[in-house]
Amino acid sequence: MDNLRSRVRDRHLYPTAGFTLIELLIVIVIIGILAAIVVFSVSGVSNKGASAACNQTLDETQVAVEAFYAQTGAYPASLAAVVPSFIKTLPSLTGVTFSYASATGFVTATTSVGGPATC
Repeated sequence: MDNLRSRVRDRHLYPTAGFTLIELLIVIVIIGILAAIVVFSVSGVSNKGASAACNQTLDETQVAVEAFYAQTGAYPASLAAVVPSFIKTLPSLTGVTFSYASATGFVTATTSVGGPATC
Protein backbone atom coordinates (compact mmCIF):
# COMPACT_ATOMS: atom_id res chain seq x y z
CA MET A 1 0.00 0.00 0.00
CA ASP A 2 2.86 2.38 0.76
CA ASN A 3 4.27 1.67 -2.66
CA LEU A 4 0.96 2.70 -4.29
CA ARG A 5 0.78 5.90 -2.22
CA SER A 6 4.32 6.85 -3.14
CA ARG A 7 3.61 6.32 -6.85
CA VAL A 8 0.48 8.49 -6.70
CA ARG A 9 2.33 11.18 -4.73
CA ASP A 10 5.26 11.10 -7.17
CA ARG A 11 2.92 11.39 -10.13
CA HIS A 12 1.44 14.62 -8.70
CA LEU A 13 4.80 16.03 -7.72
CA TYR A 14 6.52 15.11 -10.99
CA PRO A 15 3.98 15.17 -13.80
CA THR A 16 4.86 13.39 -17.00
CA ALA A 17 6.44 15.52 -19.72
CA GLY A 18 4.35 16.47 -22.74
CA PHE A 19 1.62 18.78 -23.98
CA THR A 20 -2.11 18.48 -23.55
CA LEU A 21 -4.43 18.22 -26.50
CA ILE A 22 -5.75 21.73 -25.91
CA GLU A 23 -2.25 23.21 -25.95
CA LEU A 24 -1.48 21.45 -29.24
CA LEU A 25 -4.75 22.64 -30.81
CA ILE A 26 -4.07 26.23 -29.77
CA VAL A 27 -0.61 26.11 -31.35
CA ILE A 28 -2.03 24.62 -34.57
CA VAL A 29 -4.69 27.36 -34.78
CA ILE A 30 -2.09 30.09 -34.27
CA ILE A 31 0.13 28.60 -36.99
CA GLY A 32 -2.89 28.42 -39.32
CA ILE A 33 -3.74 32.07 -38.73
CA LEU A 34 -0.14 33.13 -39.40
CA ALA A 35 -0.04 31.04 -42.58
CA ALA A 36 -3.26 32.66 -43.84
CA ILE A 37 -1.84 36.12 -43.23
CA VAL A 38 1.32 35.27 -45.18
CA VAL A 39 -0.60 33.78 -48.12
CA PHE A 40 -2.82 36.83 -48.51
CA SER A 41 0.06 39.28 -48.22
CA VAL A 42 2.09 37.41 -50.85
CA SER A 43 -0.81 37.31 -53.32
CA GLY A 44 -0.86 41.12 -53.35
CA VAL A 45 2.78 41.19 -54.39
CA SER A 46 2.12 39.23 -57.58
CA ASN A 47 -0.74 41.59 -58.51
CA LYS A 48 1.58 44.55 -58.08
CA GLY A 49 4.14 42.84 -60.31
CA ALA A 50 1.62 42.30 -63.11
CA SER A 51 0.51 45.91 -62.84
CA ALA A 52 4.10 47.15 -62.96
CA ALA A 53 4.82 45.02 -66.04
CA CYS A 54 1.74 46.42 -67.76
CA ASN A 55 2.74 50.00 -66.91
CA GLN A 56 6.27 49.44 -68.18
CA THR A 57 5.09 47.94 -71.46
CA LEU A 58 2.58 50.74 -71.97
CA ASP A 59 5.22 53.40 -71.27
CA GLU A 60 7.77 51.77 -73.62
CA THR A 61 5.21 51.63 -76.41
CA GLN A 62 4.18 55.25 -75.87
CA VAL A 63 7.83 56.36 -75.93
CA ALA A 64 8.36 54.47 -79.22
CA VAL A 65 5.35 56.24 -80.76
CA GLU A 66 6.65 59.63 -79.58
CA ALA A 67 10.13 58.84 -80.96
CA PHE A 68 8.55 57.98 -84.32
CA TYR A 69 6.68 61.30 -84.21
CA ALA A 70 9.86 63.22 -83.33
CA GLN A 71 11.73 61.68 -86.25
CA THR A 72 9.05 61.80 -88.95
CA GLY A 73 6.73 64.62 -87.85
CA ALA A 74 3.65 62.37 -87.94
CA TYR A 75 2.26 59.60 -85.78
CA PRO A 76 2.58 56.08 -87.24
CA ALA A 77 -0.45 54.57 -88.95
CA SER A 78 -0.19 51.50 -86.71
CA LEU A 79 2.00 50.17 -83.94
CA ALA A 80 3.63 47.81 -86.44
CA ALA A 81 5.37 50.83 -88.02
CA VAL A 82 7.50 51.42 -84.91
CA VAL A 83 8.64 47.82 -84.44
CA PRO A 84 11.95 47.53 -86.22
CA SER A 85 13.39 50.95 -85.40
CA PHE A 86 11.88 52.15 -82.13
CA ILE A 87 10.71 49.07 -80.24
CA LYS A 88 11.89 45.47 -80.43
CA THR A 89 8.48 43.75 -80.62
CA LEU A 90 4.83 44.68 -80.41
CA PRO A 91 3.56 44.80 -76.84
CA SER A 92 1.94 41.60 -75.61
CA LEU A 93 0.84 40.61 -72.13
CA THR A 94 -1.49 37.78 -71.18
CA GLY A 95 -5.02 39.10 -70.76
CA VAL A 96 -4.13 42.64 -71.90
CA THR A 97 -4.80 44.15 -75.33
CA PHE A 98 -2.94 47.27 -76.41
CA SER A 99 -4.73 49.62 -78.79
CA TYR A 100 -3.46 52.66 -80.61
CA ALA A 101 -5.13 55.82 -81.90
CA SER A 102 -3.15 57.03 -84.90
CA ALA A 103 -4.80 60.47 -84.86
CA THR A 104 -3.54 61.30 -81.37
CA GLY A 105 -0.66 58.84 -80.98
CA PHE A 106 -2.13 57.60 -77.72
CA VAL A 107 -1.59 53.96 -76.66
CA THR A 108 -4.12 52.37 -74.28
CA ALA A 109 -4.40 48.99 -72.60
CA THR A 110 -7.59 47.00 -71.95
CA THR A 111 -8.14 43.65 -70.28
CA SER A 112 -9.58 40.62 -72.07
CA VAL A 113 -12.80 41.16 -70.08
CA GLY A 114 -13.21 44.51 -71.79
CA GLY A 115 -12.49 46.92 -68.95
CA PRO A 116 -9.45 49.13 -68.64
CA ALA A 117 -6.27 47.35 -67.59
CA THR A 118 -4.92 47.82 -64.09
CA CYS A 119 -1.96 49.73 -65.43
